[in-house]
Amino acid sequence: MADSVLDHDGLDDDSRALAELGYKQELHRGLSGFSNFAVSFSIISVLAGCITSYLIAMNAGGPIAITIGWPLVGLFVLCVALAMGEVCSVYPTAGGLYYWAGRLAKRNKAVWAWYVGWFNFMGEVAVTAAIDYGAAVTWMALLNLTFGVTVSLNSTFVAFVVIILLHGLLNTFGVNLVKVLCNISAWWHLAGVGIIVLVLLFVPDQHQSLSWTFTHFENHTGWTAPVYVFLLGLLMAQYTYTGFDASAHVAEETRGASVSAPKGLVSSVWVSILAGWVLLIAVTAAIQSYEGARTSATGLPPAQIFIDAAGRHTGEFLLAICAVAQFFCGMASVTANSRMSFAFSRDNALPGSRLWSKVNPRTGTPTNSIWLCVACSIVLALPALHSIVAYLAVTSIAVIGLYIAYVVPVFLRRRNDEFEPGPWNLGKWSAPIGWIAIVWVAFIVILFMLPPASPVNINTFNYAPVAVLVVLVFATVTWFAGGRNHFMKDVPGGHDTKAASEIFGS
Repeated sequence: MADSVLDHDGLDDDSRALAELGYKQELHRGLSGFSNFAVSFSIISVLAGCITSYLIAMNAGGPIAITIGWPLVGLFVLCVALAMGEVCSVYPTAGGLYYWAGRLAKRNKAVWAWYVGWFNFMGEVAVTAAIDYGAAVTWMALLNLTFGVTVSLNSTFVAFVVIILLHGLLNTFGVNLVKVLCNISAWWHLAGVGIIVLVLLFVPDQHQSLSWTFTHFENHTGWTAPVYVFLLGLLMAQYTYTGFDASAHVAEETRGASVSAPKGLVSSVWVSILAGWVLLIAVTAAIQSYEGARTSATGLPPAQIFIDAAGRHTGEFLLAICAVAQFFCGMASVTANSRMSFAFSRDNALPGSRLWSKVNPRTGTPTNSIWLCVACSIVLALPALHSIVAYLAVTSIAVIGLYIAYVVPVFLRRRNDEFEPGPWNLGKWSAPIGWIAIVWVAFIVILFMLPPASPVNINTFNYAPVAVLVVLVFATVTWFAGGRNHFMKDVPGGHDTKAASEIFGS
């Protein structure tokens, strides 16, 4: 899309629209519609989520949870994305979800925005930690196969820290490079899926039957109810379909944001549904030894599947494709996370907001918030030094935190009959799609707070409810301790034509 024409105030259309929402243009607006899509598509990353969380579905449901669960979850997630896109078209700001909630709520606007913002912040930090820890697992599996490096909790955590620090440095000093790499990432994912699928289709001497690939059931959870076990296995897909709110968070850096941002948000989901489904069918059909892959010494079942099906060197090559994709994924996640943190700080929400809301005048990026997100993700992943179960807990936290933040604005939009759709909207389909999204998110939030394995003990306990409770308590205490006095008021980032307090009310 061509750059917007400057108006009589010296602002282009995007900057003018942003000013009407209460903010001045501070971030560099250099992303195309494709770049906006590429950020979200890279964070969803079918070569990251599907690969690193494949074991979840192998244990809970097996092939049927993988190949049937993926499109099933995908259709519901697409409804969530469509409903979010309609709101994004009207409010294309870096604050995204919490700003939407504040504008759509009829009463207690700032309170709604406050809680949604904290859930979004928690979810963003958790998904960044989960992505980069998963990337560390993949890179360690690759190093184990190629150089015989011993895989342990400690070595994997060190790899995680190195990876996330590199992502922090790239986002700080390689701003233009990050934009280019995000575009490359989208094509890398599509080409990577194509290569893996073709290799797994033509190289193995034998494949699993179609009936086994789509209907075989496995249960290694300790629970005996097949339906419950199948539903637990959906976490693999639901976790992978996270992070597409990035299109909203980089809206202030996107040209033609009122159309490009919602398009990027929605297209990142439907392209992932198709690419991920083809990938998962190919990987599952290529399994030579189910138990061998599930208990692989590499710590990553797909790595073992690649090797068993295509040979050691070809398998390592396929794993390397995934490893590079996961590096791109984590890089984009840090980008989106930092933009959300910047916006939340711009509205005086986070402790030390004046520091985190600063924009580097040279790069046009929020450098301080980048490192805040890196530090918070490292802290959240610390329990992984003691147990891999902690990584699984972080995936649940990411799903719950993000999807609560995703659906609250959709719920408020359905209750707000004064909402005027933007240039990108759902028309008559708005209500049914919105309510489907709301019901689905309510269901998965409850589901992924339940125990994933039996018997329930310190090693199998689901810590996601504890994390949600901590966020609720923290947000409540900080709201009454001072948030109600300074949130969305006297913003250090410098608002433009309208004050946030005027927009949100007291």
